[in-house]
Amino acid sequence: MLPFKKILCPTDFSEPGCAGVKAAGELASRFSAELILIHVVGPIPAIDTPAGMSSFDVAAYQRELSGSAEAFLAERMADVPEGVPTQTMVLHGDVAHEILRVAKEEGVDLIVMSTHGGAGWAHRIFGTVTERVVRHAHCSVLTTYHEPPSD
Repeated sequence: MLPFKKILCPTDFSEPGCAGVKAAGELASRFSAELILIHVVGPIPAIDTPAGMSSFDVAAYQRELSGSAEAFLAERMADVPEGVPTQTMVLHGDVAHEILRVAKEEGVDLIVMSTHGGAGWAHRIFGTVTERVVRHAHCSVLTTYHEPPSD
């Protein structure tokens, strides 16, 4: 398990997600590990439109989401300490599945990801991405908590 050689950090670009990137970068620096930052664009549901109405260009929307994610990942590189070898990936599909797939394919030793308390019926029925990753990962998972600013 120790020392970590490859660390995977998925982010959704939220405040907790960005705090997770900082933590992963610090760990990668301490262990001289490679850092893999990823963002997964979830599936876009298909919606039937009545005949005669203009349709939504799903492919163009996915390209826009991918381009935005690549730009945000480039910005997150500022949170990674200098000298840490880092690669970025934008993926498409089920978020937890893609995180687990990349972790396995890349031979990751540690996944670092943020978590925030799940609430309501959606959490009870579907679970959270973090929970699914923790349950099914082949490697250790470090979850980070980001304290929201108090008003």
